[in-house]
Amino acid sequence: MAISAKDVMSLRQRTGMGMMECKAALTEADGDVTAAIEILRAAAKGKMDERSDRAAAEGAIAIATDTGAAAMVELNSETDFTARNDSFVGAADKVAQIALAGADGAVATNDAIVAAVDEVRLTTKENCSFARGIKYTAQKIGAYLHHNRKVAALVVVEGDVDAETLTGLAQHVAAADGQMLPIPLAIDESGLPAADVAAKKAEFIEEAKASGKPADIAEKMSGGKLRKWVDENTLVGQAFVKDMTGKTKVAEVLGKAKVKAFTRYQVGVK
Repeated sequence: MAISAKDVMSLRQRTGMGMMECKAALTEADGDVTAAIEILRAAAKGKMDERSDRAAAEGAIAIATDTGAAAMVELNSETDFTARNDSFVGAADKVAQIALAGADGAVATNDAIVAAVDEVRLTTKENCSFARGIKYTAQKIGAYLHHNRKVAALVVVEGDVDAETLTGLAQHVAAADGQMLPIPLAIDESGLPAADVAAKKAEFIEEAKASGKPADIAEKMSGGKLRKWVDENTLVGQAFVKDMTGKTKVAEVLGKAKVKAFTRYQVGVK
């Protein structure tokens, strides 16, 4: 059958493929648009698979929430230009919704996620991929996605805490970039590996001894330094980022509530 220029242009707009590729696909499919899209998808996927070794260090994060649940995912791309593209951002949002409908915990890749990623690979012609995802189910979940979609966080809380505080806690975790504010290693001291705590204490003792302090004094001095290190590297021990005075700790913001889990994503940083 005759393939009109209008049909070719319509297919091009839907797929992002070249005019000649679209015309060839429509011709092969005898004008069936759905079949032509599948032909283009298969051809594009083959080309993308050949590029799978190309670095995909850019990307975007998306968060999907519902009553009592939240999911956060990261999709990667080769360039920041693509990561900011509406189709790529839309794909990330779609994958987040898929994750929200799935099981709790780390998000496993499934056919729906693969299809969403393949679609954006088709339109962007880049090596795009699903990087990771997490889903929580709880009554109190704080969520924060930075405007650039490069950093995001989820915080699960048990107890009496309002929505503003939940968001603030998620913002705090997102702001912990390892520079001005250390990325928390655990919720509280009980979550820190005992070997790491022991190693830090030994390090502080040796520092004190090296400065000429007797062993008993060095032991006492290490206690204060260790307490500071624990506070700086646990979520509840850190100074709450939204308190500009730096005097209020996260534990004080929580009151009697407890953080049960938290996850921070930063594009390209595991």
